[in-house]
Amino acid sequence: MTARRTVEIAADSTPDTALDTAASTVDTAAETPAKVGYGALLRTPGAWTFLAPAFIARLPYAMLSMGILLLVKDTHGSYGTAGTVTAIAAVAQALIGPQTGRLADRYGQAAVLVPTVAVHAASVALLITLALGHAPAWSLFLAAVPTGASVPQIGAMVRARWIATIGADGASASSAAKVSTAFAFESVTDEFTFVIGPILAAKIATSVSPSTALITEAALTFVGGLVFAARRGTAPARNTPRPGARRASALASPGVRLLAGVILGVGAVFGGMQVSVNAFADSVGQHGAAGTVYGIFAGGSMVAGVLYGVIAWRRAVQHRMVISYALLVVGCSTLWAMPNLVALSIAGLFCGLAIAPTLISGYTLVETLVEDGAKTEAFTWLTGAIGLGLAVGSMVAGRLIDGHGPSAGFLVPLVGAGLGLVALVSMRHLLVAPHRTGHVVAGSGERPGSGERAASGQLVGAAKG
Repeated sequence: MTARRTVEIAADSTPDTALDTAASTVDTAAETPAKVGYGALLRTPGAWTFLAPAFIARLPYAMLSMGILLLVKDTHGSYGTAGTVTAIAAVAQALIGPQTGRLADRYGQAAVLVPTVAVHAASVALLITLALGHAPAWSLFLAAVPTGASVPQIGAMVRARWIATIGADGASASSAAKVSTAFAFESVTDEFTFVIGPILAAKIATSVSPSTALITEAALTFVGGLVFAARRGTAPARNTPRPGARRASALASPGVRLLAGVILGVGAVFGGMQVSVNAFADSVGQHGAAGTVYGIFAGGSMVAGVLYGVIAWRRAVQHRMVISYALLVVGCSTLWAMPNLVALSIAGLFCGLAIAPTLISGYTLVETLVEDGAKTEAFTWLTGAIGLGLAVGSMVAGRLIDGHGPSAGFLVPLVGAGLGLVALVSMRHLLVAPHRTGHVVAGSGERPGSGERAASGQLVGAAKG
């Protein structure tokens, strides 16, 4: 039986004291932490009604960048132009995606998804037409903006549906543990799509044509998005503000801003690895091995994500994130010195093992920092931060490689992760969930009310009002 202990934090406590007190209380209270396996999670009533169409709709997420890159390179003969068009689409997605998440919180997922996937299909069609017509590069840059901005934020919406579905399942000792397991499952799904998506796009582009790869991406997004939107029964309730009330953005939370900046560093790891692994493989005359090396990196993250979701953690999620992020920095610090592809694969595997735990912890924490009506937007800020970091990391790594060789590109993952760790450690007190009133039960597994769910099963109490 899970031990129960009431935590009361004085109103004049410092944020660091609040975090340390809550974390230590959780450690002593959780004698036998709740544990929920993937089987129990997937038997949650209504889960498969949104998981199946969501997978169809989110698979193209990782196909888009590869499809654009191959199409523009094929039609315009320039990696520079192709990379710029791809980066513009990624930046547009990172900046506009959270706004669509905010609209989904307010008006409902279906009301946002239907027009979004329609705009995306039209934008992709325009980009293909311009590219095949050998239009000027500036026109491709312009077309890339709506193409990236209209990518539906399925991953964030699925996480919001897990919250709503687990909540509808009723208060139970396993509800908070289910949230943690659900986020681990989503992280594994994200990794899987990021491995399969580019491979699928490249296969279609080489066996049929680059334009067909993008057409497939748009078709899957459109069909999957519409079917997902039609599953209204599992969608979170709309957050309709009171007349005259102004709802703040999820980014108004200092903790959300911190997590977005920290996850930006993880995105830089992705971007720097993609470009640098390809350049390193080229430099040793084994270009075909790049996919295998990057696959090992992503595979390590998938394995870690699976394991993370089945472990009954005793430590507070804030501490787990610091540890996994520190391990990521250690792994990235070795990449630039690897002498061959075998050594690089081993170092990449070590880095990958730290990726999923870091992302799962981030998504678990951000869910506790905002009210129910802003959760989709909050998740989308993290997803957008990954995309933005990937775009910036790719461009910086490319310039370093051009000027100093392939090993120099691996400095991008190190610097990105290093800066993220410094921010996380120095400002971790911002990750204490706000708006707590009175006494909160730590380690009980009971489901709190709006905005009061524990991060990975640990409920952190804050000051009485």
